[in-house]
Amino acid sequence: MSNSEQFDFIAVGDTVTDAFIDIKQASVYKEHDQDHDGTVDEELCFINGAKIPYESVTIIPAVGNAANAAVAAARLGLSSAFVSDVGDDEHGREILATLKKQGVDTRYVRTHAGMPSNYHYVLKHNAERTILIKHQKYPYHLPDIGTPKCIYFSSVGDDSLPYHEEVVKYVKAHPSVKLAFQPGTFQIKLGAEKLKELYQCSEIFFCNVEEARIILKSAEPEPAKLPTMMSALGPKISVITDGPNGAYAYDSHSGKTYFMPPYPDPKPPVSRTGAGDAFSSTFTVALLLGKSVPESLAWAPINSMNVVQHVGAQTGLLSRSELERYLEERPADYFVKEIKA
Repeated sequence: MSNSEQFDFIAVGDTVTDAFIDIKQASVYKEHDQDHDGTVDEELCFINGAKIPYESVTIIPAVGNAANAAVAAARLGLSSAFVSDVGDDEHGREILATLKKQGVDTRYVRTHAGMPSNYHYVLKHNAERTILIKHQKYPYHLPDIGTPKCIYFSSVGDDSLPYHEEVVKYVKAHPSVKLAFQPGTFQIKLGAEKLKELYQCSEIFFCNVEEARIILKSAEPEPAKLPTMMSALGPKISVITDGPNGAYAYDSHSGKTYFMPPYPDPKPPVSRTGAGDAFSSTFTVALLLGKSVPESLAWAPINSMNVVQHVGAQTGLLSRSELERYLEERPADYFVKEIKA
């Protein structure tokens, strides 16, 4: 693709190499609702000072919310590019090579001399994971990305507030560009007030039920009500996922709220890492391909279902033909329901 051509999908956010450490000898304890978000937390426990055996280590480069979304878009047939930062090290070079191999254009990924690339440790216990994270303090900057059909903005480090302002300024100057926002950990902690303008200029918003309650500062027990509450902050379409219970979406264009059950797992999940990224990016791609909100809701869980059958967030991402085959073979009860919320 030449510089004069425009991309369909540009993902913006940090990228990382994940080291998955598969651990069997650990205990999981259910705790009380420490965050007061209506959920019961679990604690992964080891004996401090002990030697803990592990089963295996799997190294997966070029992942992270936005990177996963860029790869998902490329697999589904869109021209996809990535805006991010890496260090001038072996991990950074491997990240760039991996993204190119996945069909993602890396012209907007900056390499920083003297800085390391992001590297996270993922403690995998059964299908769940606990991630030890560290975001390098890169000097974030939004390059000249032209006028893509969509910007998909997600997780960045905790020193990135001015970067959010750059994204807002860009979207306001390019009203034809749709903004999809899937907040990461820091963006959720920032809260809706500090990111008020970002929410207001978002076409599509994604988070899970627990994250929605934190952002909204609400203990609302009914997940079906959360998308409408989120759209009151500005997003035209708000999608709230509820894990194995399904997902909800509110479309302000029609004033309707929808519920979508999960696509049934063919076998127990191997790892849930990347399920939310697969859902959100697939929903966004479907909308860009001209699908309706209900049709997009039917696409999204299929990619999530296949991702959790593999270790890593990108291995199980489907092509469009593979996804459509699953859709054709869907169970009779796999359909979107319009609900009262």
